[in-house]
Amino acid sequence: MAMRTRSTLDREVEQLLHDAGRNHLLPIVQMGEAVLRQPTEALQGQLSRRTLHRLIEAMRATMLEAPGVGLAGPQIGLGLAIAVVEDHVRDDGDEDDAEAESDEYEDEGEDDPDDAGEDPREIAEFPFHEIINPTYEPIGTQTRSFYEGCLSFDGYQAVRRRWLDITARWQDAQGKQHEEHLHGWPARIFQHETDHLSGEIYIDKAEIRSMTSNENLEELWAYDPVPRDAAKELGFTL
Repeated sequence: MAMRTRSTLDREVEQLLHDAGRNHLLPIVQMGEAVLRQPTEALQGQLSRRTLHRLIEAMRATMLEAPGVGLAGPQIGLGLAIAVVEDHVRDDGDEDDAEAESDEYEDEGEDDPDDAGEDPREIAEFPFHEIINPTYEPIGTQTRSFYEGCLSFDGYQAVRRRWLDITARWQDAQGKQHEEHLHGWPARIFQHETDHLSGEIYIDKAEIRSMTSNENLEELWAYDPVPRDAAKELGFTL
């Protein structure tokens, strides 16, 4: 894939930001748009520092307004390897509808945290990051399957298995390389957003029979973060 020149791409992004208006809210593209299925272009200096900073600010504003915990370039119609992520632990334990919302735990030979009164999703503080050219690889073999949603497939969620622990690598806006061990909920968010950059959407590898509208999830299955009853009644395997 040929890399676009700095001037061409910079103008494209500046026009996108101009169209967003004063509130900096970018349209989130929905399933069926080709940009969601195409591998992104690595970000390697094609944007000016000013344009990149404005883009990151607009992506964060759009993510928080949605609300979500992550937003990738293709979701705003931009085929660049950039995403933003952010999630915070809430006192009431209630999570906003999120880019990577998920509610299931699979035992891999360890004690089920749900039995101990712990949140099986292993939600943890995940401060704001812009992640540029991100990659990840699993640490160990443990996985967890949780209900997960996507801002580009609005209104629905499904159970998706993901690695419990990963080594995450990315660059920030200054070009600094980062490497971090992520666990649980933050690891899920990072995987979800990074997958977007290769043209993958979470439903590609989800348990399709688990698919539910947000309304039905809240009404029928959200009482327990481990959807054992949903698996039994809808006919899918945890």
